[in-house]
Amino acid sequence: MQRGNCPGCLKPQREGYCRNCLTRLFDGKKISPTLPFSRPDLNRTLNDPTHRISLSGAQIKHSVKLSGRSLELTDHGGEYILKPIPFQNFDVVSELPVNEHFTMQLARQVFKINVAENGLVFFNDGEPAYLTRRFDCGRDGMRFLQEDFAQLSQKTEDTHGEGYKYDGSYQEIAELMRKFVGPYAVEVEKFFELVVFNYLILNGDAHLKNFSLFRDPEKGIYTLTPAYDLLNTRLHLPNESGDTALDLFTGDFETKSYQANAYYAKDDFTALGEKLGIRSNRVAKAMEKFTSGFPRIESMMRKSFLSAPSQTRYLDLISDRIKRLTYGFTA
Repeated sequence: MQRGNCPGCLKPQREGYCRNCLTRLFDGKKISPTLPFSRPDLNRTLNDPTHRISLSGAQIKHSVKLSGRSLELTDHGGEYILKPIPFQNFDVVSELPVNEHFTMQLARQVFKINVAENGLVFFNDGEPAYLTRRFDCGRDGMRFLQEDFAQLSQKTEDTHGEGYKYDGSYQEIAELMRKFVGPYAVEVEKFFELVVFNYLILNGDAHLKNFSLFRDPEKGIYTLTPAYDLLNTRLHLPNESGDTALDLFTGDFETKSYQANAYYAKDDFTALGEKLGIRSNRVAKAMEKFTSGFPRIESMMRKSFLSAPSQTRYLDLISDRIKRLTYGFTA
């Protein structure tokens, strides 16, 4: 376990979580980032479906709840999702939890994206795992109505095959938002920024199931849930194909920039913003936010739990994406 930075927000901290992260993650309870159970204990639950929430790609997710002043695995009433290092043979697979943690904090702290509460926890041997607080339930345990965009587009493995999560476009998601979301003009700008962010950090897993709506029980309106499952997938899958998990546009539309270069760049996201009904000055402001953020990204990266080689690789990949997002073919 790396010392000196909070395993929640990454700010300087002598040990454990800072006070703000204890409040955000654990309602102020003083919880240690070291788990009271070992990885071998956790391994024994892998064949027990009662401990498994879902299997998303390679990652096994475990349900966890607070018990007194510690975290424990649970069969029901889970308040958190625990994601340990998967067993698959990906590149730098041991850094997958710290990759997701850093990327989620980057989204929140640098780009002001609303994300699920999250932090790192550690087994007794120092091995990290990613912990995120469930946002689909209130403090009273009541579950909120939540639907992802695979559900909203009525796409399943039975209807659209094994790759159904990737059968769609970001424009299609926005069209469904226009149908279901009352405050569309506000929420679609948040969605647009999240699409640009996923492109910036090379998240090849930003598919239909990784965007969701939930119903506010007080206001009775549907809005985007906090962002979740944000990470740089290219660190672990260097041969991953495609710029994005989904196409930007529905149908055969292509900008002149894409026709000339075969990759998404500034003109493509400008066109997407226009198709989503976002004012051009708002699109330009959002794009400027992401293309001018490299110094802050680099500064925050140095505080992360990623290894030095992974930090360098991550920053190089982002630098290349920033060049694309500032390149205008028609300018």
